[in-house]
Amino acid sequence: MSFTDTISQFIGQRQLLSRDGGPCLVALSGGADSVCLLLVLRQLGYAVEAVHCNFKLRGQESDRDEQFVISLCREKNVGIHLTHFDTKTYASVHKVSIEMAARQLRYAYFEQLRQDIGAQAICVAHHQDDSAETVLMNLIRGTGLHGLTGIKPRNGHVVRPLLCVSRSEIERWLKEQRQPYVTDSTNRVPDVVRNRLRLQVLPLLRDITPSATANILSTARRLEEAGRVYDEAVGQQLRDLKNADSIDIRQLLGQPSPESLLFEWLSPFGFSPAAIEAICRRLPDAQAGRQWRSSTHQLTIHQGHLILHLLQPELPALRVPEPGTYVYRQEARLRVERREGACILRDAHTACLDASEVCFPLTLRPVQNGDRFRPFGMKGQKLVSDYLTDRHISLPEKRRQLVLTDASERILWLVGHRPDGRYTVTDSTATTLIIEYVFLS
Repeated sequence: MSFTDTISQFIGQRQLLSRDGGPCLVALSGGADSVCLLLVLRQLGYAVEAVHCNFKLRGQESDRDEQFVISLCREKNVGIHLTHFDTKTYASVHKVSIEMAARQLRYAYFEQLRQDIGAQAICVAHHQDDSAETVLMNLIRGTGLHGLTGIKPRNGHVVRPLLCVSRSEIERWLKEQRQPYVTDSTNRVPDVVRNRLRLQVLPLLRDITPSATANILSTARRLEEAGRVYDEAVGQQLRDLKNADSIDIRQLLGQPSPESLLFEWLSPFGFSPAAIEAICRRLPDAQAGRQWRSSTHQLTIHQGHLILHLLQPELPALRVPEPGTYVYRQEARLRVERREGACILRDAHTACLDASEVCFPLTLRPVQNGDRFRPFGMKGQKLVSDYLTDRHISLPEKRRQLVLTDASERILWLVGHRPDGRYTVTDSTATTLIIEYVFLS
């Protein structure tokens, strides 16, 4: 089978492109891989348009690449879209690496352009050697099963028609076509992980076993098949175990592979493989209240369950200078009213206090470490944290618990629970301070 027939068959088998589905947008750097992709798709009868990004990272070489792709597209009568990026500034502002900045910039631009011109797909020129490098890179970084399956032919609107051929086959075909291309000098410097794998590790592996790349890709394909079985089994187990964002620890530990289940549950929320391994190791003897955090989520042990929740920003304080109605964080209303005589309203959302015992301004704030109050109906003071624990309030809920204090920072009311018994209404109360906290619908 010829080189172009191999690619045509791969496109058809993976349903990557359609000849009547609109233009194909080809990411054209000017290197061998992208030039090959553009010309092959054109020979196969697909409507193609090129897109070239100048990241302004290699000085004259970047400008040389741009002029090359302009000339190539002019020669082949292919439409081209050009854009320039200030990659270093973007990386600095967004606090990411130059490599990540370039990736984010180009793929965001590709997708916007795809929508603007109605392209059916964004075609990029990853090939078999790239996929083998990705497997090795994920392996040494630490990854789950899916990280060892290589580069996927399709990711949304991004397709990779050259994953069925190798770099050497691409270069041989271009030589047969007498088609020149440009070379990115930074690809020949072993300064980043992928370059070191490409220039040092894979050649050494091929010296040991000439079929190393093919064997890596063969293993990746088998792992992809195994992954489908794994996904179905683990997915069903997680559906059986999970109750909203909670999992029973005892039931989890009774499964054949608790760590695999934890990995599939927690890794999408930013927990690293090492963190998940540590969590699993501590589960048999972990105490209530133990918690672990990723950059976005927190995992907490509460009443024999693992509870996952989104990290919330610290709750603000609300100053209440006088009676009236106040809105807290656009989600709740605090109403403070004076009423003559002794008035008692039995409602968890309402506190009735002796106005003579309360000194304004009041403050509505989250609970702090060491907060104490004397719960109405109980003798002696109690830590707010202990009071909430006794009522089986989870740690995430504790962190969002509010108290109302007066000018002397005395806790008047544990909002939604109990007032402090020292400030509640008695038979001798002349004026009642009625405080209501209700969530807005």
